[in-house]
Amino acid sequence: MYNIQKAVSRLDYAPKLKEIEITDIKKGLGVFIPKPAKLVSFAALKATLKKAGYTLDSADITITGRLVRDDRSWRIIADDSGQNFSLESTNRDQALSGAPTDTRVEITGDWKTIGEGASAREVVAPGQVKTLAQKAASVTLIGPPVDDHWDVGFERASFVVPNGGSRDFVDAGAKPAAPIRTTSPGLTVYKGGAVTPRLYLIKQRLGNLDVTRQLLDFSVSYTPSPRVQLEAEVPVARTSYDEGVNSGSGIGLGNITLWSKYRFFRRVKTYGDRQASARFGLELPTGRKTPPSATAVNASAFVRQQLTPISGGLSPHFDLSFSQAGGRFIFGGNAEGTVRSERDGFRMGHEVRVNTDTEYVLLPREYRAPGGELFVILETTFVHRGLGRLAGETVAGSNSTEYYLSPGLQYAAKPRFVIEGSLQFPVIRNTGHEVLRNTLNILLGVRYLF
Repeated sequence: MYNIQKAVSRLDYAPKLKEIEITDIKKGLGVFIPKPAKLVSFAALKATLKKAGYTLDSADITITGRLVRDDRSWRIIADDSGQNFSLESTNRDQALSGAPTDTRVEITGDWKTIGEGASAREVVAPGQVKTLAQKAASVTLIGPPVDDHWDVGFERASFVVPNGGSRDFVDAGAKPAAPIRTTSPGLTVYKGGAVTPRLYLIKQRLGNLDVTRQLLDFSVSYTPSPRVQLEAEVPVARTSYDEGVNSGSGIGLGNITLWSKYRFFRRVKTYGDRQASARFGLELPTGRKTPPSATAVNASAFVRQQLTPISGGLSPHFDLSFSQAGGRFIFGGNAEGTVRSERDGFRMGHEVRVNTDTEYVLLPREYRAPGGELFVILETTFVHRGLGRLAGETVAGSNSTEYYLSPGLQYAAKPRFVIEGSLQFPVIRNTGHEVLRNTLNILLGVRYLF
């Protein structure tokens, strides 16, 4: 829904974003008042929504102004802007019958732009005409929608936003920007983006060695088109360890990852949607790579390398994701592959990861306007890592196969601000004797759309 609001707000005659009000998110009803003295255009509205991934099917407009008749043509000159609207239809004369010329009237009818460029003109097929006192203009988009088409009206109207649009709000409307740990095929905000700081609290163990990590992952995304999203992810980690005799800690930058996502499929319907995307990431060798010494930690060199915030060097990631929403339920999943390269002779094994996401809109029970949504989420993670390498040699016992459950909550406090939390714990762990084992992973995060 936020994606639709932002798209409309870019029109020259639209008000500020906060003044485009959503009054019924399930039916997609909204209203806004145009800027005074600005000329309006059906063609511009249609083109703006198309750029954001929506199709404007038809529109009604209500205009307050002065009725003028020249020979056989009728026009209404809008108050404030002085814009001329031609009145044309097969039943025009019948609709305008008895309406006095050169008086103020309110006319409601089907709205179109005829022609292009300098020859373009706004045309209304009048359906209702009445005289009235001075009245301020307002703009409305009117529904309901058919598939991904929009019925849009001008002057105090309402619009219907399918839930697919909402995926874009937080990828807008009845759903958040994305699941928590599962990749979303959504693109946040067209010609906007999101800032997402996340804090991970991770407990690991191997024999007598206890490891605690605090990982702050800061990502910024930007969506320059309805199909493409760009993102940068910057992690900073603090790692502490205790093996009973020795203990210590360290902090450092992890590997920065640059992402690009392409949404190649989207099917919007009333209060639901389906979409799919492909994502490519490049992990850069920017992280701190120096492990604790053998005197500081009584463990193998490969285990000590895992106490740094990196898993190797320059590494490409490839990801496919899909989601489907309908009513209060959202289902999704993604599959990601990572090919790791060595950095100073060290890398973890190549990785395959599969996530699933199930969400339910718990609150509010009567859903009228965006904001205040509480989502109950259950995610699963399957991850398989091959054998790692150290000093040019394959390390036996460095492979692993694991399966995790992650219940979580997500609260959309406002259409642009989301709070989220998730607890991940292992269900199946088949790890080699050289791999630190995750016992607990708590995620806390916020998202702000701009």
